[in-house]
Amino acid sequence: MATESPQRSDPDPLESDFGFDLEAEIRAIVLESAPRMFAVVQDIDLGDGIPDAEVAAWGLVHECGRVDIVGVDRGYHLTLKSPERALWWYGEKRGERARLVWLARPAGAEFAMVAALDDGRPE
Repeated sequence: MATESPQRSDPDPLESDFGFDLEAEIRAIVLESAPRMFAVVQDIDLGDGIPDAEVAAWGLVHECGRVDIVGVDRGYHLTLKSPERALWWYGEKRGERARLVWLARPAGAEFAMVAALDDGRPE
């Protein structure tokens, strides 16, 4: 997929007339509404008291509270009511220890322009 930075020669009328930066506003909306991302990590005993861990799934918590989980190994998808339910699914249910590891919220957002092929599909 080819991406390009947007090139604008003329200022947007809103920007020049009112000092309004639409792209900055869009970035702010995207960052405020972005789902929180986390990993579900399972503790593993390699034997002889050697601990290890692996990422079992990735999760997204949406503004509405819904949680989408995608398993790493089998790639299945779960929709849950809370991130804590993922702990039960990957931990207690299987008799294992699981934990949530939250990724930091993104600090910035960038625009990407996608060029379309002649048939309307992105490159």
